Amino acid sequence: MALGQHLQQKLLQKLSPQQIQLMKLLQVPTAILDERIKEEMEENPALELDEAGHEDKEENGDEFAEEAYEETDGTAEDYDNVDISDYVNDSDDDVADYKLRDENYPEQEENRSIPIKVENSFYEILVEQLRLLKLDPTQFKIAEQIVGSIDEDGYLRRETTAIVDDLAFRQNIISTEEDVEELIQRIQRFDPPGVAARNLQECLIIQLKRQQEEGKHVKMAMQAISKYFDEFTKKHYEKIQRGLNLDDEQLKEVMQQIIRLNPKPGGMVADNSQAENYVVPDFFIYNNAGKLEITLNAKNAPELRISGGYRDMLKDYDRGAKKDKRQKEAVMFIKQKIDSAKWFIDAIKQRQHTLISTMTAIMNHQYEFFLTGDETTMKPMILKDIAEKTNLDISTVSRVANSKFVQTEFGTYRLKFFFSESLSTDSGEEVSTREVKKILSDLIENESKKKPLSDERLTDMLQEKGYNIARRTVAKYREQLNIPVARLRKQL
Repeated sequence: MALGQHLQQKLLQKLSPQQIQLMKLLQVPTAILDERIKEEMEENPALELDEAGHEDKEENGDEFAEEAYEETDGTAEDYDNVDISDYVNDSDDDVADYKLRDENYPEQEENRSIPIKVENSFYEILVEQLRLLKLDPTQFKIAEQIVGSIDEDGYLRRETTAIVDDLAFRQNIISTEEDVEELIQRIQRFDPPGVAARNLQECLIIQLKRQQEEGKHVKMAMQAISKYFDEFTKKHYEKIQRGLNLDDEQLKEVMQQIIRLNPKPGGMVADNSQAENYVVPDFFIYNNAGKLEITLNAKNAPELRISGGYRDMLKDYDRGAKKDKRQKEAVMFIKQKIDSAKWFIDAIKQRQHTLISTMTAIMNHQYEFFLTGDETTMKPMILKDIAEKTNLDISTVSRVANSKFVQTEFGTYRLKFFFSESLSTDSGEEVSTREVKKILSDLIENESKKKPLSDERLTDMLQEKGYNIARRTVAKYREQLNIPVARLRKQL
């Protein structure tokens, strides 16, 4: 093909830098908004926190309008009436800081030390027990390799041959599978009981061996796990009962003995060194004598301002008579930073407005729920409904709903919780699928655990209540609620 040039007109929609910045800020949850502001302040020295809440905010509010710092050849008239003494104090009468300090009382705030929680990890606890064994240096290194292969749940997931290969290639230690297996058996006697097991069946058997002296029910439980483990996991209790020749009371005692065991021994000594994740609500909804009131978390509304130092540098430049190239480059840098700071402050304010308007629309739509906390009163609501009420784009509402939380007197909820599709009833009324899930959850919670309700029976009961719903829909909702099938919900 021959190369050529041609003109073409296109109609494209492009986001401005301010719009892109606002979209990114909307996605930031309250918990990390402070970090985002600190990052911006580090990159832009013209932006700072207004911790004192200056009263002259209105006086300086329009000081940095675009016409105030346009490129000029002479001094700007806007700054002719500014007295430099308002910003610079040349007095030598200032009292030194050390003269105002009272040395008779120590500074408790500065000397206060924050206590740090010290605890051993799961690996360190196992190594401490390992040192109590009488092992030669080679055996200790093999045992240390085994302990290092145990995961956080307490299981040894690696094959014995793989551990032998690791010792040979990484530590130049020649060992056999018998050597490794012998040490695994000794480590399985460590606390917590069940550690270093290769699978759940072995883990339960190790724990039951520690309890062999407690009676015949423990021995029966060991037989049930050893011979009928598949039946146990699938809750086929009748096969276990027939295989071990147990009556109903004995079967119940055996199952209770197994249920008391810990399937994850490593969870008993979890490593809590990692920081826990806490939910920081973005909104608070209060019931004030039957009238709902909504407030925004104070962290979502930080007081930001333009740096006073950058204000002063711009004023000093405008007062100067001689302006060389270096000074002009410096003032252009200052103006760019002030522009960027103004854009960020406007984006924070726009974020506050978008958050409060979106949450207000959600609160008004689900007013009955926020008053009563009853999930059956929730109405069908999709992103489009809130977008139409707030005159926002659906993508904007989605950004707000996906990462924000609201605290009510009934608990803290993710905003996405309030969105649900609709389901029709016999009368033609549209109800929320959240309401159907709540009724389904209540039916399963109140069922007889000896004879749990099947999906077919649950479908019939919901249809009797007037909900047009199919069996496969019931199964889908049950899975979304993390509820197993009827056979796995069976209890003795």
